[in-house]
Order: sequence, then structure tokens, then C-alpha cells
Amino acid sequence: MWAKLMETKNAYTAELWKELLNGEALSVRVMPASGWANASELEPHEIYVPWGKLHVAEEVLRKI
Repeated sequence: MWAKLMETKNAYTAELWKELLNGEALSVRVMPASGWANASELEPHEIYVPWGKLHVAEEVLRKI
């Protein structure tokens, strides 16, 4: 099960956050806010992490 961590303004910033969290050994899913698979790069995207690791991801964000 996945928990929503944050929403970003576009796909580029979502990928930056994904790389940062992957560097901390966290699995990440990036999904367009609209839910469309072929969504625009400029629309908002949501970042999800495993439910059991949400507290770890929040701690990583707190340290930045």
C-alpha cells in the first residue's frame, strides 16, 4: 500500500524528489495528479512512498 507524501508542480520536480528519496533507499512512485498515463509534463504530479516508510520519508524531508 502506498501513501501520498507530497504534490509537486510538474514532472521535472517530481523526478528530482524521486532521485533524492531513492538515494535514501526509499521506493517512490510518481503519478500525474490527473491519473492519466500520458499526462503533460507541466501538470502537477504526486509522490507516493510505501505506507510503512512514510515516517522515514518525512524525516528525510525534515532534514533538508
